[in-house]
Amino acid sequence: MLKVVISEFMDEAAIRAELAGFETLYDPTLVDRPDALRAALQEAAGLIVRNRTQVRGDLLAAAPDLKVVGRLGVGLDNIDLPACAARGIAVHPATGANDGAVAEYVIGTALLLLRGAYGASAQVAAGAWPRNASMGREIASKRLGLVGFGAIARETARRAAALDMAVSAFDPYLTPEDTAWRPAHGSVARAELDALIASSDVLSLHVPLTEATRGMIGSDAITRMPPGAILINAARGGVVDERAVVDALRSGHLGGAALDVFAEEPLDAMGGALFADVPNLILTPHIAGVTQESNVRVSAVTARAVRRSLEG
Repeated sequence: MLKVVISEFMDEAAIRAELAGFETLYDPTLVDRPDALRAALQEAAGLIVRNRTQVRGDLLAAAPDLKVVGRLGVGLDNIDLPACAARGIAVHPATGANDGAVAEYVIGTALLLLRGAYGASAQVAAGAWPRNASMGREIASKRLGLVGFGAIARETARRAAALDMAVSAFDPYLTPEDTAWRPAHGSVARAELDALIASSDVLSLHVPLTEATRGMIGSDAITRMPPGAILINAARGGVVDERAVVDALRSGHLGGAALDVFAEEPLDAMGGALFADVPNLILTPHIAGVTQESNVRVSAVTARAVRRSLEG
């Protein structure tokens, strides 16, 4: 019986329904116990991971019978794709299964940061009445800039257009004739990166972490953003210079920021100290694409892909 190891959390109903007939080892703590994970993989044909399990080097060496890796999400920077290809190991991301969840996160945090009133609960409960200080901005008529215009960005654009936002996007891999620019995804203007940065009231990142994108939103780029602009990174840590974001929030140049991903994950207390008492900042634990609903979809899609690969 072929063995499938699952090292991070997923929907258990999907394991039962989609991986019946396989020996499954489901232990979300394995990601934090590398020795135990390597031992579990010695006779495994399949491995299912999220973004924290590093499928490379020693881990691959410990899995001589590995035939398929299922990724509970879409980013693949934690998987050594050339090494997998060299060994004939199939890699299956859950493409499309969490697009809506990330898009909702982007729009939700943009609304929260623009309006600005929702942090007044403690003051109101204490008897203060900070109406003037709580006056925020509407999202309608603001320009959303999307760095990268793949599937998640397109879902974000569609929702933004429904809120009467103007939407622009930069994507060097899409030609002007690509159907992605058509109104099915909202009316999206194609822009070069510098122009996009300089004109966006809300700038949202939708790119993988590569040598080309590492640090692409640093102090220079943030300085070119309009005063009071909002920055949202639910893509990959390392794309944004976190210290530059903190400095721009403290100075008041940025009106707000939401960071769901970080250069080092999980963020520990030492790394988190950088963000202490920074105004208008939302920090979340790489959760933008994970909701109760998307977890079910992602888990089912991934488990089915692993099953098909092993049965084929």
